[in-house]
Amino acid sequence: MKYYALTFFLLIGTTFTVWGQQRQGHKGRHDRHHKESRHGQSFIYGKVVTNDKTPADFASVYLKGTSYGCVTNEEGYFEMWAPAGEYTLVVSAVGFETTEERVVIGKREDKEVNLRIKSQATELAAVEVVSNGVSRVKRSAFNAVALDTKEFENSTKSLSDALAKTPGMKLRESGGVGSDMQLMMDGFSGKHIKVFIDGVPQEGVGSSFGLNNIPVNFAERIEVYKGVVPVGFGTDAIGGVVNIITKKKRDRWFADASYSYGSFNTHKSYVNFGQTFKNGFTYEMNAFQNYSDNNYHVDANVEVFNFNPDGSVSTYIDTRNKVRVKRFNDTYHNEAVIGKLGVVDKAWADRLMFGFTYSHMYQEVQTGVRQITVYGDKHRYGHSFMPSVEYRKRDLLTKGLDVVFTANYNRNATTNVDTSYYHYNWYGERYRMNTPGEQSRQFSRADNDNWNGTLTVNYRLGKAHTFTFNHVMNLFHRQNTSMLAIEEEEDAIAKETRKNISGLSYRLMPTEKWNLSVFGKYYHQFVAGPMAEDATQSNYIRTTRNVSSMGYGAAGTYFVLPELQAKLSYEKAYRLPTIEEMFGDEDLEMGDVSIRPENSDNINLNVSYNKTFGRHSLYAEGGFVYRNTKDYIQRNITDLSGGKEAATYVNYGKVETKGYNLSLRYGFSNWLSIGGNFTQMDVRDKQRTQIGTTTANLAYGARMPNVPYRFADMDVTLFWHDLFRKGNTLTLTYDNQYLHSFSYYSEIIGSSSDEYRVPNQFSHNISLSYSMQHGRYNLSFECRNFTDEDLYDNFSLQKAGRAFYGKVRVYFGN
Repeated sequence: MKYYALTFFLLIGTTFTVWGQQRQGHKGRHDRHHKESRHGQSFIYGKVVTNDKTPADFASVYLKGTSYGCVTNEEGYFEMWAPAGEYTLVVSAVGFETTEERVVIGKREDKEVNLRIKSQATELAAVEVVSNGVSRVKRSAFNAVALDTKEFENSTKSLSDALAKTPGMKLRESGGVGSDMQLMMDGFSGKHIKVFIDGVPQEGVGSSFGLNNIPVNFAERIEVYKGVVPVGFGTDAIGGVVNIITKKKRDRWFADASYSYGSFNTHKSYVNFGQTFKNGFTYEMNAFQNYSDNNYHVDANVEVFNFNPDGSVSTYIDTRNKVRVKRFNDTYHNEAVIGKLGVVDKAWADRLMFGFTYSHMYQEVQTGVRQITVYGDKHRYGHSFMPSVEYRKRDLLTKGLDVVFTANYNRNATTNVDTSYYHYNWYGERYRMNTPGEQSRQFSRADNDNWNGTLTVNYRLGKAHTFTFNHVMNLFHRQNTSMLAIEEEEDAIAKETRKNISGLSYRLMPTEKWNLSVFGKYYHQFVAGPMAEDATQSNYIRTTRNVSSMGYGAAGTYFVLPELQAKLSYEKAYRLPTIEEMFGDEDLEMGDVSIRPENSDNINLNVSYNKTFGRHSLYAEGGFVYRNTKDYIQRNITDLSGGKEAATYVNYGKVETKGYNLSLRYGFSNWLSIGGNFTQMDVRDKQRTQIGTTTANLAYGARMPNVPYRFADMDVTLFWHDLFRKGNTLTLTYDNQYLHSFSYYSEIIGSSSDEYRVPNQFSHNISLSYSMQHGRYNLSFECRNFTDEDLYDNFSLQKAGRAFYGKVRVYFGN
């Protein structure tokens, strides 16, 4: 691991040295062009920004009626040569009004022209083209949408709550604040979907950085790539990618702070401040915390304790009746600090940032993987420290060559404590057991070391051609230490994995009307860890294996009309097993070191329409999804001795996914937005025989268990601008979520009994916020699940009922 880290830092150091010797800044480049002017031509350069001052990347810039033209880079800059004369300079980009400006260019002159282009659409909330950063995703050939988080800034939502508003996305949680969370996207969930922050993979960062623990204010926007994923992410996702784009403010000084309080003694706070100086030096700090007792009510089958006169206890579970009880061992809190320090807009670096992240968490464990199991003392705690470096430079060494390099090291330590002698039920009653351990006696610490490095190189050849190379390396090492008297033999063997993914792509973009990308990926993984020698699991040995695979694909988009866009993509994709699937979490999740990678043929077809009619705006989108997956990694529940259970992972033959999602949104001027999403996604068992046998599989053709297949959401937002005072805005939002009933066991068991089914659910939320002085001071109030619906997601684990929250937020900046 030291060798890899040293290599990365030597690479970035060499880059700085070479670049510093060869470049003298933006102005120096223009001076050199002037001295080397071609055949008496003049040099035209400048920057294009949107109406909110966001750089307009990949916009077409040309002189009307001539063959002279170019495309802006990712920072909105352009440059080209042309003879002296009078011209009309034209700028066009999808989603923006075409802009023209008259320019007069002298002989051998350096002419700077800066322009601003205006969006064609007003705000359309979740799927609206609200800035050029979002429209760049829309122009992509990949099936991608982008979510602007601005409308959620005054809410108490987390990033995962906001994501639930995107088409085909479903948030699944096992409880309240800090509980296990999975995102479901087009029939795939959990580990099929990879999460990135600013393009950096978030593997092994700890539970404090789960999307349901990060406040929505942390992000400027969220990009969602569904199914086929661009090579630039260098990932092995099959379901898709969520990329969190953080706020890269260029204000000379800013501060954003908020605090909220709500039901179940829930406290959340967030602060973000920073400054960028004229010399390019910049710093930024983010800090947030979450706390909740999570003491909401659930409906449960209670284990009844009968205390006998002789001191013994007899028990039984009342399966006929459900009783409304209160959770009592579910307190959660986490704290995180993220600091960044560096420089921007230098000749040798567009952005060089050194960062550190520290987080701490404490979590009481109320239930097992099913709600019937109750714990009264079981808990875990941990911390994580992660230094990082980020380097970005356009036109490195030569024009058109862009480099992005990131690296981080994460030390994460988690301690699981299960030493109680008491057995609890849902009433909080308890009796003393003969041996300690509510699940399995342990007091152990897992020390996880993660190294992550990414390198992305883009080369733009002319206007139409772009080549991209990406490599991602991940190294993981876990060592378990028991704080009990007896050291388990399994704990003495380290758990290790090394993952390398390389990708190469080519994009052809001859016009704004269509573009095409083709790509290939190489996957390699090394795994080492303990494996039992026999079924008694009394002796463990260290086992190792290597797996390698090749993937490939293509994606294209075409604008049938300026407002009508079609996208089609295909990928032969592989997903390497995750740390949890191979090694578990040392508690309620049991891994399998021999589990195999998934492989899948993925097809996505998407059509979208975006049009503005005066003060009216309309957005419509429809997508079709097909997946044919082999060696599908399935999470199951396994019963252990003593009435305990745990989650396990197995490769399950063949699984087929077919489905579609629809999205529609309408906006009127700047005071109404209404829209919603509908998803139908069938994930079917296509394994004809039972795994490892020739016996017919009775579940062939049935839906896969514990996978929602039909869900929808809808929202209405009203805005009252300049209410009581100019610059003040009152916002009222109503939204709802519908989930159709599904079985959390195989349909051949669960279809005939409500005992194995998650019921139909229809929940409603309402929020009211008042923003003063153009967003400087903000107050908001929310009621979630105001009809007090019984909500479930995973294996009958019930979520919170009706809850109220209030929030205050202030923002200062210049």
